[in-house]
Amino acid sequence: MAFTTRTLLLAAALPLVLAGGHEPTAADYAAWAENWDMCKYTALTWTAIVGVLLIYRSTTELLRYIRRIANLNHGTSADMKQKYFTVPHEKWAMLKTHFIVAPLFRKRHNREFKLSAAMNVGTLPGRVQTFFLVGYCVMNAVTCFMHIDFSGGKARWLSDACSRTGRNNPLIWLLGISFDSYNMIHRWIGRIVVLEAVLHGAFWMAGEVHEEGDMGWTIIAQYMASPGIIMTGTIGVCAFIAILLQSPSIIRHAFYETFLGIHIVLVIVSIVVVWMHLEGFPHQKRLLLPTILVWFIERAWRMVTLVRRNLSNGVTKAEVEALPGDAVRVTLRIANPWKFRPGQHVYMYMPSVGLWTSHPFTLAWSQEDGISNEKALPVARQDLLSTKPTSMSLIIRRRTGFTETMWQKAERSPGGKFMTTAFVEGPYGSQSFQSYGTVMLFAAGVGITHQVPHVRDLVAAYANGTCATRKVTLVWIIQSPEHLEWIRPWMTQILSMDKRRDILRILLFVTRPRSTKEIHSPSSSVQMFPGKPDVGALIDKEQEKQVGAMAISCCGTGSLSDDCRRAMRERCQETEIDFFEEAFSW
Repeated sequence: MAFTTRTLLLAAALPLVLAGGHEPTAADYAAWAENWDMCKYTALTWTAIVGVLLIYRSTTELLRYIRRIANLNHGTSADMKQKYFTVPHEKWAMLKTHFIVAPLFRKRHNREFKLSAAMNVGTLPGRVQTFFLVGYCVMNAVTCFMHIDFSGGKARWLSDACSRTGRNNPLIWLLGISFDSYNMIHRWIGRIVVLEAVLHGAFWMAGEVHEEGDMGWTIIAQYMASPGIIMTGTIGVCAFIAILLQSPSIIRHAFYETFLGIHIVLVIVSIVVVWMHLEGFPHQKRLLLPTILVWFIERAWRMVTLVRRNLSNGVTKAEVEALPGDAVRVTLRIANPWKFRPGQHVYMYMPSVGLWTSHPFTLAWSQEDGISNEKALPVARQDLLSTKPTSMSLIIRRRTGFTETMWQKAERSPGGKFMTTAFVEGPYGSQSFQSYGTVMLFAAGVGITHQVPHVRDLVAAYANGTCATRKVTLVWIIQSPEHLEWIRPWMTQILSMDKRRDILRILLFVTRPRSTKEIHSPSSSVQMFPGKPDVGALIDKEQEKQVGAMAISCCGTGSLSDDCRRAMRERCQETEIDFFEEAFSW
């Protein structure tokens, strides 16, 4: 959807003179040529951006691979080698501190602005995101108004401005960015599309009124009521405005299923009417056609994948179990499963609960055939996580809409669980911290679903000697000890893994214990504390004995993410530290 919305108006440069039924002049043809030049410039700009992103991503992946390979061996001498990777590059560390990882102002980035406990109005972009958005807006403004001849009379520059704002930049290929950043860019690009569509219509109407005087409004009304490019343009602008009006965060969160359905319908309407708007302009249609094809191919591919994953070898079934603390555990027995990796997420359809709507969820666990959840994992072989699992699990917190309905159905079912048919689309994304000597995993509440797969992956890789990781610290912040039930079967397996005590330390922080008796530490490697953690102090403790480069990963509340980011920025010039944030906003 982001691709189509961004490029719907790519080449809709419909000159004012044609809309008014006049013959083009030499000045009109010159203006059209200028518009095509603007398209070329923006295309070259995006090509350069894509090239830079490809180089950056390829370079970082290569460096992480080399770091991992160079530090596979265990022992004191091997750990001494990792000191080389502990020392940060001075200029790169400063760039991370003040730009790449930095929030827009001092601290706040992912913590939402809320009107009430149930209504939020979004978050602040970071400095990199702001740099992109400001640059994007400036580029649009420049290409809309550069070289327009304002001295050629009002009618002339209104015509040029109308043509320029009916054209937009090429397709953006987003490389190696987070789900959260993708959605943020999608929303802002959509807002710019709506703005330029409105300006496109406003400049045309201003030109008609300028030329025809008081009769201009009558002529405008006649054009809008008559079949043709003006009517289709009007419908398109109205569709864009409707998309904007139903897209604020408050509406999206309160009525997500309704929002999504209306959003898709309005985009389809926009595509159709823009195509009709370009009737008689074959060159412009040829530019719009790839956008339409990409949209349909993407939808068709998703449908093929959905069928292959869920219907090619039986039907995917889901067991939904109500858990303490307003959550459910969904165990998916996927008809045609895939190789599980940490950091993956899927879109899940559950017709008996949410009809045809889908929702994104992080995969928290995979289970091999024939292995009970209550038994320890066999970790003495390399292919621990490479064998195909027969089930994958999610932990979903009860909210509103789909999750509320699912929780209530499980709660009312016998034994607090029910079986149903489900469809899974994905997986999307993956992540590995095996090239880092020290890894700190922060989670709040249901954010533990992102971190548990990393814990198992790193402990297994350490036992098999296939990673550079020597120290893993899991910090989980929960409101009540009953939330431990969400992952108890999986944590039991992790605690039984070979060499787990050599590498893993778990710190549990309970913010709302009912009594002090609930706070007790099972062992020195699994400790429980009341209250919230001092993130900076925990990082300081690990930094004192840091092995190799350090990765700090956070998945939880916005305030926790902001605390982790700030602590990392204050320390990344002392030792090599990278920050990874998982925030699934929509």
